[in-house]
Amino acid sequence: MLIASTVAVVAAVSVVGALGLGGGKDEGSAVPRRAGSVVPVTRETLTERTTVDGQLGYGTELPLPVKATGTVTWLPEQGATVERGGELLRVDDRPVVLMYGPLPMYRSLGLTPQENEQDSGGQQPSTAGNGKSPSASGSPAPKAIATEGEGTGGGTTGGGATSESATGGTATGGDTGTPHAPSEPWGMDVMQFETNLAALGYTGFTVDERFTPGTAAAVRRWQKSLGLAETGAVGVGDVIYSAGRVRIGSAGARLGSAVGENTLTYTGTARKVIVNASAADASWAVRGSAVTVELPDGTRVKGRVASVGKQANAPEGGGGEGGSGQPATVPVTVTVEDQRSMGRWESGPVTVEYVGKQVTDVLAVPVAALVALAEGGHGLETAAGRFVAVRTGLFADGNVEVSGPAVREGMKVRIPE
Repeated sequence: MLIASTVAVVAAVSVVGALGLGGGKDEGSAVPRRAGSVVPVTRETLTERTTVDGQLGYGTELPLPVKATGTVTWLPEQGATVERGGELLRVDDRPVVLMYGPLPMYRSLGLTPQENEQDSGGQQPSTAGNGKSPSASGSPAPKAIATEGEGTGGGTTGGGATSESATGGTATGGDTGTPHAPSEPWGMDVMQFETNLAALGYTGFTVDERFTPGTAAAVRRWQKSLGLAETGAVGVGDVIYSAGRVRIGSAGARLGSAVGENTLTYTGTARKVIVNASAADASWAVRGSAVTVELPDGTRVKGRVASVGKQANAPEGGGGEGGSGQPATVPVTVTVEDQRSMGRWESGPVTVEYVGKQVTDVLAVPVAALVALAEGGHGLETAAGRFVAVRTGLFADGNVEVSGPAVREGMKVRIPE
């Protein structure tokens, strides 16, 4: 009887469950949820970024202003870096030395033969370049004489002196030639040279606009370190000035050939990017504007627009936009302050990213949240399934600016799958 009762109860429960008459709620009988995720409308700043192609390198190679005359006897390797006091090349086995400064070497510097002889204790004197007049408040400075090829006629001011010609004397410390009327070695070029001497550790004089016996003594010590005759005078071809360190470019002369205008080229030592930007879309290229440079390996580094060309270049094939179909371009130079961030890359194609447009304090949603409305335009679907119309603005970084009377910050909208 007990067994029969148990079987009856189990059968009854099974029938009730099969007919759906039980008291539990069936979750599967509800309406299924709409697919997709829900995100809030946020307030933020949207920035549109555009990329252009650029070329990494050291900039345009410029010819070194070599004033020495003679035969090229040594050249540095291409890509070598030369600092203050370093040899750029050798002419007639005499070094041409790099110094820093904005004023080019346009004349020889030194004492008169008499003063040089007194200062050097009877050593062979050398001639010196002409110069500017001393200031009215200063005491008479030691006199010097000009060498042939350093100006026309008598002594001229430093600003009017011309470079020594190939036919007028030599271009080294032992300059010779027909002496002109005495003048005083005074000028900013003297101060520039003395500043470099002092920076190289040759002291014993006051850094000013006067070439004094103390300066000549320091020059002799400098010449001794270079293996030169200790004349105490500096020839117009002994020194080349630049704004800083230089990187050696290509050589336009071979060993044994005569020095020419394109004997050796150079660039700066800082790597930079050149962008040939479309002249019609170059409004982003403003000096000082921040950009991002993507290197060939994908590394992204910070850069800044350093200069923008003022002359547009016609595309290859000419004709401008109406001819070859390509727009005219302007060169834009981008510098990277942190040179180490570029690693080993010295040249190659890169990508420059800049900010095109930007809007601040606007409502935005992911672009995927936009839906096309039957009546036209765009809308958003709320979490409750209601559709509201919106106006779209700037698209940037996967988001879009939205506005409308029914849109507010924090409102939940659906991204359909």
